[in-house]
Amino acid sequence: MTANELSRLALELPLEHRLDLARRLIASVNEPAAARAEVKEAISRIEDVATGRVAGVTEEQYRAAVR
Repeated sequence: MTANELSRLALELPLEHRLDLARRLIASVNEPAAARAEVKEAISRIEDVATGRVAGVTEEQYRAAVR
């Protein structure tokens, strides 16, 4: 199975299963010790938006904010 096929199947999973899969994939990568806190924070923020705890912004809102 190719990565594209696997990605397509993974994206069909329910949200909670996709988040669990994302956690497992990230945990399987040996990131440098200095980056672990940043990776955990990024995962937490992605989960906040994905689960609706935090409202995301549109691309337009993002671009306006970084100008």
